[in-house]
Amino acid sequence: MRAFVFPGQGSQAIGMGKELAENFTEAKLVFEEVDAALGQNLSSLMWNGPEGELTLTENAQPALMSVSVAVIRVLESRGYDLTQLASFVAGHSLGEYSALAASSALTLSDTAKLLKLRGQAMQRAVPVGAGAMAAILGLEFDDCLAIAQEASSDGDVCAVANDNSPGQVVLSGSMTAVALAMDIAKQKGAKRALELPVSAPFHCSLMQPAAEEMRAALATCEISVPCLPLITNISAQPVVDPEEIRRLLVEQVTGVVRWRESVKWLADQGVTQLVEAGSGKVLTGMAKRIDDRLRGVSISSAATLMSFIETEIEAQAGSRSE
Repeated sequence: MRAFVFPGQGSQAIGMGKELAENFTEAKLVFEEVDAALGQNLSSLMWNGPEGELTLTENAQPALMSVSVAVIRVLESRGYDLTQLASFVAGHSLGEYSALAASSALTLSDTAKLLKLRGQAMQRAVPVGAGAMAAILGLEFDDCLAIAQEASSDGDVCAVANDNSPGQVVLSGSMTAVALAMDIAKQKGAKRALELPVSAPFHCSLMQPAAEEMRAALATCEISVPCLPLITNISAQPVVDPEEIRRLLVEQVTGVVRWRESVKWLADQGVTQLVEAGSGKVLTGMAKRIDDRLRGVSISSAATLMSFIETEIEAQAGSRSE
């Protein structure tokens, strides 16, 4: 059994998607549609930079989504329907929107616009320099939850933002509280406590203004039943109901990304392969650390996409000969 997963912010890189556009018309059309929906030449920014502009949240989010959807569209054009390839979809933070676009719950145009707004709203929610995020390596989720609570005080927020994998948890909140949490984590035996190069403290209560903006935007957006169950960041459980998806997307802005639990749930259902569709290999790298029953495959280029298709052809030929 297989699940398709979609990367979040941090996986962006100059040149992402360019090879796909040059080799596959279906991929090129995805980037053109996103450019038109946003009224900006996002694809040029993705392929030529500057990097500082691409990493801006409002650009990185729709850019990463477009690469993920381009991969899916090429597979579909070759006769590989997502429902035939996988049993579930999931995405890390913004990747949840990519999963919804890939599974036909959201249109590509709507997804691009929502992610542009999401990025802008997140940036508006907290003044630059007032918030921070930090990766805590070598401590488990419960340890980091206690550290975040200890570092919080009146007016200074610190919370667990991402439960990524065993020994890898991300904290988010006020600059002073996150700095204190990093010190506490080191004292409690963390291997490393690294401040992340982000422009806002995602997935904590400071993002509530952004959540309200997304609530208003999602209220007017049509969401269909996805063609595959979505394992959501907030619940780490499968969801198909459009209204529940809408509610959870709002909660996701301030809530914990429960990625470790989501991947563990997939493995417990019998999933043995996670296919990461889009830029980078972050989720693929975490798969086996979360559950050694899983193997990860990354599709981010023309070569890896064709390799996946060839493997699929061989598997189908083998099943027919049995």
